[in-house]
Amino acid sequence: MTAPTQAAPLPRHHVHHSYIWLESVRTILIIAVCVMVANFSTIAGLVAEEGFGGAEAGLIMAIVGGGTLLLILVVFGIVAATRVLGYKHLYFTVGPDEFTLCSGIFNKQKVHVPYQRVQSVDQRATLIQRIFGVCTVSIDTAGGAANKAVVVPYLTKAQAEWLRAELYNRKNALAAQAAAAAVAAAPAAQSAIAGATAMAQGAATFVEGAQLPAASGNVLDMGADAWNQVGGVFAGPAQDTGRVSYEYGLTNKELFLAGLSNTTSVGLIFAGLIVGVLQIVGFVFDVMGDAANGAVESAMMFAGSQAAAYIIGAVSAGVIALVLVLWLISALGSCIGYGGFKARRRNNRIEVEYGLLQHTFQGVDVDRVQSVVVKQSFIRRLFGFCELSLGKIDAARDSDASNQKNTLAQQGIVIHPFVKMNRVPALLAGLVPEFADLPQEAKPVAKVALRRALIRRGVIQGGGFWLAVVSLLCMIGLKLMVSAAEAGAFEVEDALALAMVNSFGGGLLLVLLVLSALLFIIDIIGAVLWARESSFAYNRRFMQVSNGGLSRETVSFPRQKIQFGCTRSNPLQRRAGTDTILATTAAGSGGTTTALIDVPHAEAMAWLDWLKPGGNRP
Repeated sequence: MTAPTQAAPLPRHHVHHSYIWLESVRTILIIAVCVMVANFSTIAGLVAEEGFGGAEAGLIMAIVGGGTLLLILVVFGIVAATRVLGYKHLYFTVGPDEFTLCSGIFNKQKVHVPYQRVQSVDQRATLIQRIFGVCTVSIDTAGGAANKAVVVPYLTKAQAEWLRAELYNRKNALAAQAAAAAVAAAPAAQSAIAGATAMAQGAATFVEGAQLPAASGNVLDMGADAWNQVGGVFAGPAQDTGRVSYEYGLTNKELFLAGLSNTTSVGLIFAGLIVGVLQIVGFVFDVMGDAANGAVESAMMFAGSQAAAYIIGAVSAGVIALVLVLWLISALGSCIGYGGFKARRRNNRIEVEYGLLQHTFQGVDVDRVQSVVVKQSFIRRLFGFCELSLGKIDAARDSDASNQKNTLAQQGIVIHPFVKMNRVPALLAGLVPEFADLPQEAKPVAKVALRRALIRRGVIQGGGFWLAVVSLLCMIGLKLMVSAAEAGAFEVEDALALAMVNSFGGGLLLVLLVLSALLFIIDIIGAVLWARESSFAYNRRFMQVSNGGLSRETVSFPRQKIQFGCTRSNPLQRRAGTDTILATTAAGSGGTTTALIDVPHAEAMAWLDWLKPGGNRP
């Protein structure tokens, strides 16, 4: 009797050897900079306190520098040895049914990923990684926030492309086998599967026949093409990952406007400058002590002179110029971040890549797309543009991967950051024709929603209203304190200081009142726009929710992607005959709930009937 033969072990695919030395060099550079900074401050303090001469100071620096170098070499040896051991135990296998990642030196870890569970395969590369042609691959599974992404570090570009194509091909092959088995086991289901296949083929034919947009490109595409041609030191040959049926990029205008609309870092820089100036002023007052009072009085006298007006104007112009320069620099950085942007349809996958220096590639199967989001910020609405993105299930990521996230990666998959509203249907028809049958008959919110929105947005949530309340209270308190000072309730020095505060504080509070009035008007305009533009719609396959205002967002999602839906109403809504509808999908890392306030009660009940299995179908 012959013994049963054992299956041959699967081949092990190790990551690239740059995992050892590139990561070791990066780690040791960080340690070296920290140690050098710490030693420099220590040497400077020691020399200042002890009063050593030039020779003695040089000897101390040589001793400390030699010890630091020795420490760095020892740490480098430990880090390199750890990376070598980690490299030997870090590999993956591609089996017939699942992908397996093995890692760990002492505590072994083996992660199994069935191909049917693959949600998306992304890859990211820092500037140094791009130079050497390696990247980090993240495999998201359909687990949402409860499941971490499987991160495979330091693969060559060729390895990453091969792995991505292999995962999707094996997933599709298993899906086809499952469909064939279902037909064989249940002949009655053959017609339903044939119908689904016909729909898929129709969608594919639609993609093939879709008219490509006009050739789009920008000045940074040449840099992206150069990166693709060079690849990197260890990139390897390009891999065939499937046929592209639809693709577009960004024009120079779209690139520039996308960069200008994504410059939130300027506000942080400006706030940092203000905080720094305030800290310097506080330090000067602490050092001067009592002499600061005389300086303040002199400054008060100078503030009333004509020269002060010229100086204040010059300083204001300089600050404005500095903010504009920082804004342009930030816009340039954002443009570089969008450099080489491409969105494409490859077989049944949607792929987006971007980044001239740090490169990001995102890919997801179309059946994993949870929603289509059209988002208009206030700036984009002024220009008639929008941001177009796809919602998908996002798994939690390890620290190494999360450090490489940027603005685009935090918003699902952005398939166009700055596109004209009238181009949206054409882009969706080419990239995701499965979403071509979106509902058209919108159901607006109730008429009473306008009155409720004015109260909610203008008063309860209104920043302008509450800023006016706080400013008025401060003004009343300041007037009471001034009246008390005039009645002799304060000493002479305190009365003088209070007069100074009244002089400056009264003007500041007046400015705040004017600002609050402007904010209140903006809140009222936003409430009116929300009541006019907010709506929802649904048909046999899709639901769509639009929330308007100064900014606007429209979310469209298939009915089968709705995990659950409900209505909610408070006593005031019940009195007004309105409800809030809420539909939750699996998009994001913990699910996403799309809500619309003040829907007529009858429409909300009809929507609930539509949600029921076999319920109302328009």
